[in-house]
Amino acid sequence: MQVYISVDMEGVAGVVHVDQTRRTGADYERARRWMTDEANAAVMGAFDGGATSVLVNDSHGDMRNLLLDELDSRAEIVTGSLKPLSMVQGIAPGFGCALFVGYHAGAGSRAGILDHTFFGRVVARCRVGGRDFNETAINAAVCGALGIPVALVTGDQTVCAQAREILGEVETVQVKEAITRYAARCLSPVVARQRIREGAARAVRRAREGAFSPFRPALPLDLEIDFVNSACADVAELVPFTERRSGTACGYRAPDAATVVQVIEAWTILAGSTMV
Repeated sequence: MQVYISVDMEGVAGVVHVDQTRRTGADYERARRWMTDEANAAVMGAFDGGATSVLVNDSHGDMRNLLLDELDSRAEIVTGSLKPLSMVQGIAPGFGCALFVGYHAGAGSRAGILDHTFFGRVVARCRVGGRDFNETAINAAVCGALGIPVALVTGDQTVCAQAREILGEVETVQVKEAITRYAARCLSPVVARQRIREGAARAVRRAREGAFSPFRPALPLDLEIDFVNSACADVAELVPFTERRSGTACGYRAPDAATVVQVIEAWTILAGSTMV
């Protein structure tokens, strides 16, 4: 079985503040090491569960965070940006399941560490079909369109609950309990890694048994984003076929989940250019 792993940073044990997640932050180097360690735990667990190959996608920020010389040598990695499929770049028919590690709650969540959806500086809320969609849901839909189920999600209690609500009987591993947006009760990184390895092994074994179903929301997909201000919506509206729905909201009727990701990327890159 080929296993795909998407790794973010905000959901990693010990990460609670933007200073840890930005390359210019004083604690960034420590946080990227924790991120690499959790990626390794998932890789090891995947092989424990019967994976024959593993592809890891660095899915945080500029997507150049994982320490390649410390990553399990059995895995391959997709690194750098811009990526047409962003956090699920490299997903393709043939993978047996996907694992989402270090994920976080969607924009506007309560008690979710560093809650946001794709670009927190410009996105206040993201909906698909009128329902709040976080990064887990959107990325799972891209995987699901290719027949690939998401088998594991790790992070705080809020993203784990959101994953179960969206995906059903997905494996989850909670590595911290968010108290507020910037505070959490965390497992030791050592304990978190062990639980992630065990969870990944369970997830891959269950995937081999056909326990998971691909996430396939009905098409077409009605994407709507509430931006933080009208200037963001002004520039997002420049993307062809975008519908301006209010002073701060834009919508787009997408034929598939991959298009949703690409429209979000285009909108947020443009919207980010307005921030001063």
